[in-house]
Amino acid sequence: MPVLTLEQLNEFLAEHFPQGDQYGALERVGPGSAVMRLSVSDQHLRPGGTVSGPVMMALADVAVYAALLTKIGPVPLAVTSNLNISFLHKPQAGADLVAEARMLKVGRMLGVGEVYLYSGDASEPVAHATITYAIPLER
Repeated sequence: MPVLTLEQLNEFLAEHFPQGDQYGALERVGPGSAVMRLSVSDQHLRPGGTVSGPVMMALADVAVYAALLTKIGPVPLAVTSNLNISFLHKPQAGADLVAEARMLKVGRMLGVGEVYLYSGDASEPVAHATITYAIPLER
C-alpha cells in the first residue's frame, strides 16, 4: 500500500507543484511506482516535429518524484540531485508519451529511481532515465 494514494498525490502536487500539470497527468501509483501520461501538443515539439528533450526530461522527473512520494509521503522539499537520460528512439508524431517510473532504492537522504518513456502504442521505450532525489532530513 503506497504512503500516498493517487488522489492524495494529485492533491499534493496541485498544491505544492501546480506547474507540474504541464508535464503530464498521473494515471496510477503503487508502492514506489508511478505512471504518468503527457498528451503531446505543438508546444511540446521541436523543429522536425519530435517531442523536445526537455519535455521528456520533465515528464521523467515528475514521474520519479511521484514514485518517491509514494514511499516517503508528502515531502515538498525533496529535490532532483541528478538526472541522466538516454534518448533511444524518436517519439511517434501526435502520440501521447507515457512514463513508467519505479524507485530502485529509497534511503534516509537519497532516493534513486528509473523511468521508461513510451510513445503511443510502441512497445519499445523512446527514452530511459535514472534520477536521484535528495530527501531533506527534516520532513
